[in-house]
Amino acid sequence: MIFHLNSLSSSESRPKVVSQSIPTKVTAGLSLHRFAISFPENFVTNQAQNRLHFAIRIQKIFYHFRITTLLPRNLVHHSINNERSPPLQFNKGSHFHHSTFENRHWFSTIRAHDDVSNDIKDSCVETSGTQLSGKPVEFSKVDARLLPTVLLIGRPNVGKSALFNRLIRRREALVYNTPNDHVTRDIREGIAKLGDLRFKVLDSAGLEAEASSGSVLGRTAEMTANVLRMSNLALFLIDARDGLQPMDLDVGKWLRKHAPGIKIIMVMNKAESLDDGFGSVDAASGEAQILGFGDPIPLSAETGLGMNDLYEVLRPLLEEYMLKNINESLDESNEECESSEQEDESKLPLQLAFVGRPNVGKSTLLNAILQEDRVLVGPEAGLTRDSVRVEFQYEGRTIYMVDTAGWLQRTKSEKGPGSLSVVQSKKNLMRAHVVALVLDGEEVSKARKSMTHDEVVIARRSIEEGRGLVIIVNKMDLLKDKLYDRVVKAVPEEIQTIIPQVAGIPVVFVSALEGKGRIDVMDEVIQTYKKWCFRLSTARLNRWLCKVMSRHSWKDLASQPKVKYFTQVKARPPTFVAFVSGKTRLSDTDLRFLTRSLKEDFDMGGIPVRILQRVVPKKGTTGSNNSSNSNSKSKKNGGKFVAGEASDKRILNVVKD
Repeated sequence: MIFHLNSLSSSESRPKVVSQSIPTKVTAGLSLHRFAISFPENFVTNQAQNRLHFAIRIQKIFYHFRITTLLPRNLVHHSINNERSPPLQFNKGSHFHHSTFENRHWFSTIRAHDDVSNDIKDSCVETSGTQLSGKPVEFSKVDARLLPTVLLIGRPNVGKSALFNRLIRRREALVYNTPNDHVTRDIREGIAKLGDLRFKVLDSAGLEAEASSGSVLGRTAEMTANVLRMSNLALFLIDARDGLQPMDLDVGKWLRKHAPGIKIIMVMNKAESLDDGFGSVDAASGEAQILGFGDPIPLSAETGLGMNDLYEVLRPLLEEYMLKNINESLDESNEECESSEQEDESKLPLQLAFVGRPNVGKSTLLNAILQEDRVLVGPEAGLTRDSVRVEFQYEGRTIYMVDTAGWLQRTKSEKGPGSLSVVQSKKNLMRAHVVALVLDGEEVSKARKSMTHDEVVIARRSIEEGRGLVIIVNKMDLLKDKLYDRVVKAVPEEIQTIIPQVAGIPVVFVSALEGKGRIDVMDEVIQTYKKWCFRLSTARLNRWLCKVMSRHSWKDLASQPKVKYFTQVKARPPTFVAFVSGKTRLSDTDLRFLTRSLKEDFDMGGIPVRILQRVVPKKGTTGSNNSSNSNSKSKKNGGKFVAGEASDKRILNVVKD
């Protein structure tokens, strides 16, 4: 279909068709078209009336249309469709490119920061007569707690976790090809970044509607239903390679039952293999319409193909939610956030990781602290696979708690989701500020030893990485009176023997199933974190050093090292430097004595403390070294003069002719 624009005043300002119209959909005998038209420079700047006149003529032919003008590019894009086809949405700072996907053509938008102009705004006209007023929603400036929530849902192995990683732009969720198993079992949360859109995205477990209520799949379905009630949108994923399966129909029925008032968007994942030019995508899309949720969006979470189309569909829905629910209270919330940040600058967010062997009660303890069923729990060992990160407010402080998978020493030949879970647990241990090592009190009483080999490895690695350590003994409700007292008395003494590097490691005895001791756990974690961030002034340290050096037993005065001064160079963990002069250096015994004295005098037990020593050069040593170096280098450079400039880090040599 070609339009003749005879209503324009002159031939110079007449638009030219950039691409021929391409039919995209036929409804009730009407062929719909999408085409792009480029205008001369003087048309956009001087002839706005002609542009509106042209729009009114097209309105008489079609149901509704949308005109979006990008002034820096002098290009007007027209998307003309009927009532069943949703109009395309474009944003300021975007340019258009022509995409080809399986013999089907469309215009999609990609963020282009070089096209953004501060003094030029896009114009948008609709047939309904309404015009978008006000500034566009800037999602990047909205508080994360106020963002809309989008849930990824579908049967197992359709690519929900892969799409989750694509949206958050990080590999956080485990992705493994297991058609007969469920890799994801918990609800994982992240902030999606799709172009200039920002929203909360939730990765859910594979849904099987026919699963029994007591099984693992039944419990995951209950968690998904609870999260779905609090979501604003849901992306229903199907597999384009396998086609429509009976399990997809069951998920569709389940969604109609549990989400009657939530907008469902169909997404056809793994569609990169259907780009063969023989209409495979159209056939798969027609088959997916049987579910009754509209036309699916073909994309590939692995390659990123089709993310522009997902952006175009989500943009108006998310903007509508933001303008409807948050626009009025946005300024007030921003002011509250700024004031709270100014008041609580000293209280930085705390990263807490629960680690331990499988089936010791890590997930149950996290649920007890949160007072909700946030992660999946059960009697099965190894139930947690993904490391779930949860934000938690405790006494005005933001705490990010991470529930990790059970720690097991696996062989190199062993592969699968279990090995990936251990790797992810190690990464979360590296990121944590405080590590909570959870032990099984019942096994401790039976084995008559506090820690197994795997638990000793976890504790020592935490100390080597400089993290705060808290020992939690769970399942104390299973022990009787005498056995309970014996375990409470023996465990702290044995831990001090097993881990002599750190003295005064706090030990908390709890029962996560009954909720006993959860407040004690958080108090010990906060105290350990404060010690981990502890700082001491140099004057206070030097006064302390004089007292400590006087009470230490030296062999003789000649063997006593001369410590000029003692200072703290960093915290998290506390690190100190002793500046020593003379030939005598601090031995390992002396360093252990200073470390133990620091922990006892300043109450720094339970955290690793590092003491380094640095030699203070004598006066004139630096100059003589530089002169000797310059003389030797002048000989090597054939009589050229070499000047040396010394510093603590390096020596800069400058060669002059």
